[in-house]
Amino acid sequence: MPGENFRDIQAFLAVARERSFTRAAARLGVSQSALSHTIRALEARLGLRLLTRTTRSVSPTEAGERLIESVGPRFEAISSELADFEALRGKPAGTVRISAPDFAANTILWPRLSRLRQTCPDIKLEVAIEPGLIDIVAEHFDAGVRFGDQIARGMTAVRISPDIRMTIVGAPSYLERCPPPRMPSDLTAHDCINMRFSMRGDVYAWALRKGNQNLRVRVEGPWTFNCIYPVIEAALAGSGLAYMPEMLARPHVQSGRLRPVLKDWCPTFPGLHLYFASRHPSSPALSLVVEALRYHHQSDAQSGEPAIHGLM
Repeated sequence: MPGENFRDIQAFLAVARERSFTRAAARLGVSQSALSHTIRALEARLGLRLLTRTTRSVSPTEAGERLIESVGPRFEAISSELADFEALRGKPAGTVRISAPDFAANTILWPRLSRLRQTCPDIKLEVAIEPGLIDIVAEHFDAGVRFGDQIARGMTAVRISPDIRMTIVGAPSYLERCPPPRMPSDLTAHDCINMRFSMRGDVYAWALRKGNQNLRVRVEGPWTFNCIYPVIEAALAGSGLAYMPEMLARPHVQSGRLRPVLKDWCPTFPGLHLYFASRHPSSPALSLVVEALRYHHQSDAQSGEPAIHGLM
């Protein structure tokens, strides 16, 4: 097959993977119009329509799906093999794609990986904020970040944080209007700020624990978000009670802007972990990312990362 077809198929796979010409063009470093022309030229040479385009979405046709299934894995294998050759230069390079919730990206990935970038400028990092659980293999991520008890079997996981205690908090203005709950059942009478990790998923039920009692409480309220930082802002504004990692609430509790409630019912979850599909990182660049994020209790406690130390 002519060399131009190889490049054009790579462009097609990028559009099919991103389901967007705009995102695929940004990822490939080309203009959207140039990418659209490339896809039309490929379809013309093959005599097949590969993508269905609407004003709101892009999706593969049946022929496009067959092309993805038949050549997609081969292109990924070639890319992986080429990445392995970077080790021969003694200078790791390439793009590492990571799926992570927003608070993990802000409090762990950004401070640690920004330091890695200073020493390894040829490594590019793509972090996708994904609050819900996804299949990192199907979505073509090199790694993901989740709590330790959320990682699927068969994945290799590396701890990147200590265990994380949760808390329920409300602004003083809200708690003056509504007396603080004394039992989990009291939450049903309160305005609570919800999270929905996926647009197709249910609203998250608050996990509570006291001794051997484990509860999942479904709450109601005026706001539902799919990431944590708007939840914090809504709580600070007095919109209701919020459930969040204690590390995020702590500065506002210390300043008096938030007050914890039901403290003896708030559980501790296994810490955040970086996970990937194989027993070993697939590239030298990913290996360096793993080591940069790996949690070391003593060194991390002394690193000056205020959002990380002191969680236990």
